[in-house]
Amino acid sequence: MLKRCEKDGGAEQPSLPCAVQAANRNQIVVVFQGGGALGAYQAGVYQALHEAGIEPDWIVGTSIGAINAALICGNRPENRLEALQAFWSLISRKTPVPIWPGFEQLSQAWSNLQTMSWGIRGFFQPNPLAYWGPQVVLGAENASYYSTAPLERTLAELVDFDRINTSKVRLTVGAANVRTSQMRYFDSRSTALNVKHVMASGALPPAFPAVRIDGELYWDGGILSNTPAEVIFDDNPRRSSLVFAVHMWNPIGPEPQTMWDVAHRTKDIQYSSRVATHITRQAQLHRLRHVIRALSDLLPETVREREDVRALSAYGCLTRMHVVRLLAPSLKYEDQTKDIDFSPSGIRERWEAGYERMMRTIEEAPWTGEFDDLEGVLFHELMDTGRREQMSQTTSVENFVHDVEARPAPSTRKMEG
Repeated sequence: MLKRCEKDGGAEQPSLPCAVQAANRNQIVVVFQGGGALGAYQAGVYQALHEAGIEPDWIVGTSIGAINAALICGNRPENRLEALQAFWSLISRKTPVPIWPGFEQLSQAWSNLQTMSWGIRGFFQPNPLAYWGPQVVLGAENASYYSTAPLERTLAELVDFDRINTSKVRLTVGAANVRTSQMRYFDSRSTALNVKHVMASGALPPAFPAVRIDGELYWDGGILSNTPAEVIFDDNPRRSSLVFAVHMWNPIGPEPQTMWDVAHRTKDIQYSSRVATHITRQAQLHRLRHVIRALSDLLPETVREREDVRALSAYGCLTRMHVVRLLAPSLKYEDQTKDIDFSPSGIRERWEAGYERMMRTIEEAPWTGEFDDLEGVLFHELMDTGRREQMSQTTSVENFVHDVEARPAPSTRKMEG
């Protein structure tokens, strides 16, 4: 059902850059995908936002995105970067890994083998009972190859959940109900969140165990919706928003030539956001809402005041959603195991890439300017060439979809520090 919407809030701050002023006129929403070690990119994105004076009003996260979101929302603004740095420093693999010149891929494989064998300090550790056999009864909350008890202790130390539940910054984490296969969004606006809610959002099977909340078991929300942007569009009351959608899984890639390539491409497709299709649908819905409001304004006042007409007019809406996608680049030697690359160099490169991309996006500020009054959803993406992509009309949305399909696959490259 189309619902009534709030008017835009927030006052301009003349002392800030124009891009920041424009951002402050909208609700600032940040959406974090799930992706394990790839989540370091999100930390870099937040650092750039923080340094630019753009603090989120609402953060939506899944899996590692939920963890990053909790670290941000569960700390004072001046302590948020410190909390993110503490977490990512803790879980980076400190075990010395031999780096043989010309054999970097082999070195990476050795590091990943260590991660799978021994786990990650402060995050997860092997569950020996799981290796006795697939039919061994472990119990619903212990049926996994790893235990996430270390992560629970880490979050309890770094995140103030009392602050999350009393702060003006809203936190929403997505989890999948194991019994019903339905997505469940735990929202600090309506639910007192604790460490279990964040753990549930990151309980990726079969690696990590399900988490029980209020009698129900939950797995990682990424198995149903790894980029849970729909919760923003379906919010009630709806508000005009500037949405930073931080994506780590590339929807565009080369044709696989080997079985290893197949595994890599499959994983990217599985966890990418299907953003083009989703934005197309939302653009159509929001355009319809704007059309209804425009038609209502054309009616004579005596007609507009009728109860049945007012009920129909309530489906109209003038809110506008600017969706800015920040897509993580591919690093050199990246493959299907990239989400368990907890090496210090991998974390550093992804963090720096997120920071650089967000700073460039703020400089470009594609959400500023004049747009068609009938369009309620606009999509922006800063390309590697500095070119901006916008979807301001339904036809433009469709053109964007065709452009994405025709765009050559991204080349694998190493980010410069």
